[in-house]
Formats: sequence, structure tokens, C-alpha cells
Amino acid sequence: MDLAPFFAELDARPWADYEHAYGSAADVPDCLRALAGDDEEAADEALGDLYASILHQGSVYEASAQAVPFLARLAALGIRTADLLALLGGIAEGGAEFDGEGDGDGRNDGAATTAEAGEGEGPGESDEAACRRAVVGQLPLLLASVGSDDAEVRQCAVWAAAMTGAAARVLPVLRERAAVEKVPLVRAELLSALAQLDPAGTASAATEAIGPDHPAELRITALLACVDTGLPWGRSHHGAMLSLLPAEGLMTGRVDQYRAEPLLHVTDALLLRDTDEDRDAAFTLLDAALSSASPEACEEAVRAAESACRLSRGAPQRLAAPLLALATGPRGADVPSVRQALKPLGALAAPAADTLARLAEGEGDAADGALEVLVAVAPERAAPLLARNPAQRPRALDAACGGHFAAAPALPYDSVLLAALRQWLTTLRPGGNSPFRVAALLESWGADAADAVPELCAALPRFPRLVPKVLAAVCPPGQRGAVGELLRTAARSGPAEDRFEAARALYALTGDGTLLLAAVAARLADDRNGIREAAAAAAELGPAAAGLVPALRAAFNAPGAHRSIPEMQADIEIAAALHRITGDPAEAVPVLTGVLSDTEMTWTRWAFVQATRVAAGLGTVPADGPLVPALEALLTDPAQVPGAVLALLALAPGRLDAGRTAGLLLDAAESGTAPVEALEALIALGPEAGTEDVRGRLVRLAGQDLRLEVSGVHGTAVLVDERARVRARAAVGALGGGAASAG
Repeated sequence: MDLAPFFAELDARPWADYEHAYGSAADVPDCLRALAGDDEEAADEALGDLYASILHQGSVYEASAQAVPFLARLAALGIRTADLLALLGGIAEGGAEFDGEGDGDGRNDGAATTAEAGEGEGPGESDEAACRRAVVGQLPLLLASVGSDDAEVRQCAVWAAAMTGAAARVLPVLRERAAVEKVPLVRAELLSALAQLDPAGTASAATEAIGPDHPAELRITALLACVDTGLPWGRSHHGAMLSLLPAEGLMTGRVDQYRAEPLLHVTDALLLRDTDEDRDAAFTLLDAALSSASPEACEEAVRAAESACRLSRGAPQRLAAPLLALATGPRGADVPSVRQALKPLGALAAPAADTLARLAEGEGDAADGALEVLVAVAPERAAPLLARNPAQRPRALDAACGGHFAAAPALPYDSVLLAALRQWLTTLRPGGNSPFRVAALLESWGADAADAVPELCAALPRFPRLVPKVLAAVCPPGQRGAVGELLRTAARSGPAEDRFEAARALYALTGDGTLLLAAVAARLADDRNGIREAAAAAAELGPAAAGLVPALRAAFNAPGAHRSIPEMQADIEIAAALHRITGDPAEAVPVLTGVLSDTEMTWTRWAFVQATRVAAGLGTVPADGPLVPALEALLTDPAQVPGAVLALLALAPGRLDAGRTAGLLLDAAESGTAPVEALEALIALGPEAGTEDVRGRLVRLAGQDLRLEVSGVHGTAVLVDERARVRARAAVGALGGGAASAG
């Protein structure tokens, strides 16, 4: 095989000018060379590198489209054909529709030439559209490969052809192949592809294929096709699904990994139909699956039940009984994952507390995991068990402190646990998460943890940046003098980076800001990474920090500079501090306007949220000045609407139309974009916003079964949805509809 012309064309492309997930695509030619080489290990590594760079977690880039013809040429030459067809299908799947189905020239020699494929992009065409168009341009290769003698090549070609979305050209070929195909996996891929491209036309075939006379791989695909095409879920579907459990092994070897967990996919799809009939079908199916004698089937059912609880507000109540029966019965020992599935149930899982407590009394990770769940299910019972050996219960301690992000410590004060933490403080050393978890728990208990003051004082030299804040939170009035002297000493000596927290805690405890002023001045002068914290501390001092005004002004980033998010946040804090110190918003307005007008930074909402919060505290500003229009411009962005509305209500309330604003806030809430904040802002608009339509939408929002699709930190979506439901009910009442009417 003479690859010299191929490599010549490859090297003629300006790969360094193209971009993929990691920046310059200059490494793509080396990957393609390795694919064409004789070193199998190097070829495997190159294929992995291409997936990571030009199809990164399903995302495509400029370089992805440029690579398509070269990948197709190698596949047409018989070089890792199945692998490269699957990669082409992935690029098509990550792409987007474009005008027309491509220029396919009908050639039979495999792939369109590399010279053709990079040409013809429409003006302003997105990378996604270019990728889909590029793969559609390779349909001659894909469709020819559907008839390959190699079953794996056929399977990958079927999937890739379906991913192009070019139904008119693809369907006839797939139907012809389906009539003669014998290999179960390829038959399954064909049925899945036909159902995707022609749902109505494939419905009868999918229904027929769920019968017991067909291979299991085809039956499970048929069930997935039935649910995906919207067919009613009946007894035959229910029975077939249960008969195929455990079903995940049936998806092994499939190119389609989107449905790798069939039971979970089916139940989620039924719940998303959002009808009483389909919800009942989903819960009935899960109930039966959780009762299976097969541990593997129960494992699949547990994961599907967890997903259902994240998706449906009614799922925890409906699934609590079968989950508890599995967790507390003899089958639970073979399905340890069921205990973690109890966490979303909260108090509904209280009947499992005895079982969890018994398991938590053991040793090792299993005991720690059981105690972690007990924290969510019955925290008052978890505290004394955690006290037995908190150092050996990292997962339970993490849960007690609100999870990885310490959202909110979950354990109430417990004297036995406090005694254990005090003892641990005497030996605890820096490193890992444990010091932060202990500090978070003690701080959350406040004055109840006052007995820990001696141990905290002793630990101050070991944790000079962590302990001061905790001391200020737990110190009782009678010990403020002694603790204040200790903090004062720490704020005067030691490394400069340690003195800041001691000075801040001293101010919080005693109101003496002398040393904090000095610490803030030092940080503003020497520590660019600590500007934001220094500015926040200066704001706390208020007018007493007047002497810091020149240093604060000097700490601003240069006007017009390209700022990172931390630098932008530091500028916002400085603006807020100057306003708090001087009482004059004049310096804050241009800074906040600059932040809110920086459209290049809209990929993160937190800096904007921070800026709108600061703007809301400025008081009245000229409506014809730059800040109000900058805030009004944010009303087009659902993520920024809540903060912008609250700021405009504070700065220029007359500029808001209550009806339009209420609609924008409800749009943000219903889409899951900052729903709690949106509903708080809606309440702030007042009764004038409470039209019949608004109240009706609030009632539906509070009463719907499907949870809001909240993006953000994993594990917080259900919590945010529950809070939003509470606020929606409150909003109905606040806007004149009566809270009870929200359901």
C-alpha cells in the first residue's frame, strides 16, 4: 500500500492553525501516521488521543471536520476500518444539522478526496455543522461498508450512517441490509438506526422484535426503540423487560453507548413522558425489578431507581418501600449499592436506620459507607456512631459536613461527637480534608461547641489559617478576652499570610480592627492572589478603612486588560469595598459596568452574579448612566436575569415592566437556570407581577412531577429543585394567589 500521496496531502494541511480540545491540532498528523503504522500499541494510543482531542467527551472542533476525510481514507484502505467508522459516527453525532444532505458524489471507491472535504463551508458555519457535513460527505464509504463481509465493520458503518441524519439516502440501504442480516449485534444496530431515522416506519418491526423467539440483543434493542419512539408501554413490554434482566450485558459490543443501561433508559424515558399512566408503568417496572432474585438485576434496578428519584418528585415516595425491602432484607447483603440509594429518600428511609446503624458499627469502607447514608437518613443516630472513630470514617465525616463542597453541615450538635472531635484536635495534623471537615462542623455548631475552645487554641499554631474563624464562631462571651489576646498575638507575629485570618477573626470577635487594617494593607501590597479576600475584609471595616482607599484603588486591574475570572472577582470586591468605605458609588459604577459588559466572560455566571449583587447595594444611581443599561442587557440571559432584576429594583425600579420581567424570571426558573434566585426576584417584584398567567405557571411549577433540570454541582440538583418548589408555593401566596393553591 503506497501511502505517500496520503501523507503528502496530510502534511499539506495547516494543522497548527486548526484547533481541537487541547488547542493547536498540530499533533493530528502524527496520530494518523501512527494509525497507519505497524505498531499496534502505538495505533491504539493514537486512536485514544484522537478521541480525546477531536471528539472530546462528544464535543467536536474545527480540527474534527478537517480530520474526517483522512480518517475515511484510512478506513477505505482497510486500516482499522471498524474503529475509524465508529470515530466518524461519533463526529457526526457531535455535529449539527446543516443545509442539505451533503454533496455525496456517488463514487464507489470509498471516501471523498481530502482535497474536497475541507472546502465548501458556508459563511459563518459552526464547527458542529461543518463536522456533520464532512461526515455526510463520506456516505459513499459508510453505505458501501454496510455490506462488508466483516460483521464489526457492518455494525460500525450502520451506526455511523445513522448518525449523519441523512435519512433519504441512508434508509433504503439499511432496510435492504436488515432484510438479510443474521448477526444479532448487527441486527440490533440496524433496528436502532432505523428507529432513529424513521420512528413511525419502524414501530411495527420494533414491536414484533420484542418477542421471545428473537435473540436477546435484538429484543432489548426493540424495547428501547419502542420507548424512544413513543409507543405505549404495555404488559408485553413490561414482561419482556423483566425477562431480559440483567440487561446491561446485552449492550456489550454495541456501538451505541447512550443506552448502555437499558432499564435506567426505559424508566427515565417513561417518566419524561410526564403522564400518570407512564409514571405508573415506570414505578411498577422498578418495583418488580427491585424484587428480582438476581443480584445483578437488582443492581441495575437500584441505579435506575436512583435516576428516577433525581428525575421525578414522586419517585422517592413511590420507590421507598421496595428499596427499603431490598436494603433491610436478606438480599441486601448481595446488593450493597442499595444502601447508597437510600440517601435521596431522606426521612423516608428511616425504617432502615437500625440496619444502617448495625452495619456502621463494623470496620472498613463498608461501615463508613453505611454511616454516610445514616447521616442523611437519621442524623441524630449517626452522630454518636461517628464519634467512635471519626478519623476512620472519612465518607461519613464528609457527608456530615455537607459533602465535597461543604454546602451545609448536616449533623446537629451532639455532645459525644464534640468530645471526640476535641480529642482528635489534639493529634490532628495538616494535610487532607479532615481539618477542614472538623472546622466546618464545629463552626456550624457555634456556641454549642464552646467546650472546644482550649483544643482550638492549642491547634492554632498548626492551623493558623483555619482555626481563627472557628474560634470567633464558638467562643463564649466569658472567654473573649483570653481568646482575643491569643488571636492578637497571632495577628502580630508569624508569616504574613497567616496573620490575615487571625486579624480578621479578632475583628469579628472583639470589634478591634487595628491589626486587620495592617493585615489588609500588607495583602493589598504583596499578595496578588489575596486581593479579593483583602478587599472583602476592607468592606467589613467600612469607613474605618478610609486609609486603605489608595491601596484599594491601586489594586484594580488595568482598565481594558484581559482579566481572568479571579481577577474580575477581585475588581468587583474592590469596588464594593470602596463604596462601603466612602459611601460614594461613583468608583464602583464603572468597574461593575465593565464587568457586566464583558461578554467574553459569559461562560461563567458567578462573576456576573457577584457584580449584580454588589450593584444592588449601591443605592440610587443615574438612570441615564452606564450601569443601568448594562444591567438591562443581562435580561436576555436566563442565568443573569435574577441578579439583574434585583439590582434594577434597587437602582432604577421604574425601568422594569412587571409583566415582562415576571415572564423572564419564570422562564429562568422553569428552565432550571438559577430557579431559587429567579423565584426570589419574582417575589421581590411584588403583587403587581401576579397576573393570572404568572400564578398559573407558579402553581404548575410547584405541583409538577418532573424535577427542574438544574445544572451545577453533582448531587445538588434535587436539593435545588426542592427549594424551588417551596419558593414557588411562597411566590403564589406573595403574589396574591394563596400558598395553598400551589399544591
